[in-house]
Amino acid sequence: MTAALTVRTDLSSPEPIRFAYWVPNVSGGLVISRIEQRTSWDIDYNRKLAQIAEASGFDYALTQIRFTAGYGAEYQHESVAFSHALAAATTRLTVIAALLPGPWNPTLAAKQIATISQLTEGRIAVNIVSGWFSGEFRAIGEPWLDHDERYRRSEEFIRSLRGIWTQDSFSFRGDFYRYSDYTLKPKPGARLPEIFQGGSSRAARDMAARVSDWYFTNGNTPDGVRAQVEDLRAKAAANGHSVKVGVNAFVIARDTEEEARAVLQEIIDNADPEAVKAFGHEVKNAGAASPEGEGNWAKSSFNDLVQYNDGFKTNLIGTPDQIAGRILALKEAGADLALLAFLHFQEEVKYFGEQVIPRVRALEAARERRPEAA
Repeated sequence: MTAALTVRTDLSSPEPIRFAYWVPNVSGGLVISRIEQRTSWDIDYNRKLAQIAEASGFDYALTQIRFTAGYGAEYQHESVAFSHALAAATTRLTVIAALLPGPWNPTLAAKQIATISQLTEGRIAVNIVSGWFSGEFRAIGEPWLDHDERYRRSEEFIRSLRGIWTQDSFSFRGDFYRYSDYTLKPKPGARLPEIFQGGSSRAARDMAARVSDWYFTNGNTPDGVRAQVEDLRAKAAANGHSVKVGVNAFVIARDTEEEARAVLQEIIDNADPEAVKAFGHEVKNAGAASPEGEGNWAKSSFNDLVQYNDGFKTNLIGTPDQIAGRILALKEAGADLALLAFLHFQEEVKYFGEQVIPRVRALEAARERRPEAA
């Protein structure tokens, strides 16, 4: 008897996969661990990091938004102002500023981002965060909406932004935002800012399939990415829309796999249990609050939560050759971008640019030369 052959459809774009990095504008690094992290949240460190990333082949940098201290992130720089500073320190890198509907109104956000776009030849984008931290909202006196209501508000936020940026005499009547004959000038220059969003829930994917340019998902396997991509593309096509996908990953690239795995174990062994559990309590409540229980972090283990966005699950841990192969597998599953975090950002971003990106590009070129299967 012949075993059944499983055929996997290649969902990859003909474009090279792009690379982004998490900007450490928040203290404590990108893992909730007491392990040494040669990473700083200050502007001098981050300007240099942005320049290293740009020279190393990164396309985007994503700033984080936090309003209150906690979970090892005691200090935070505001995302929009910080994004402008990084764009001003570089010449090619596009900086993605995180925006949180509730504290931000689309009018203010549209004006801020349009001005930065004018000043940086369009090298600014936005990431609309629908909110996972209920304690933060309570602390600043903002209403905490139910899960799907947060995504309804975010969709209105995005529709408002895009309308303000593209139309004169913009009018909109939603449940959260309303505009009447509003004109913003100057509008963004050079190119319209791309709109990113995150999430794994049904509401998040449905919103992306209607209005977003990019959809970020938490760390995942190629099979997990593939399932989300297939769902997104089908829903977006039905809406006459298209959306690209970015996947979160924590990278530990070392000369040997044993060395890389030892670093991962050291991170977990030195995790701050109280901080991880407190973070897990907040995000699991947020993720599980979706009606189908499939939001971000809904099924994350303690070890997964040591990295804020399930980055260990993507398994970019090993030698440069191993990591490059896994990135190609993510691309073939439909990922258009890898959003990366590191333990020691400056030196590891440089190493990634020197050792991993060229291998990815070589694999992409070899794949394009492959004859089609009969």
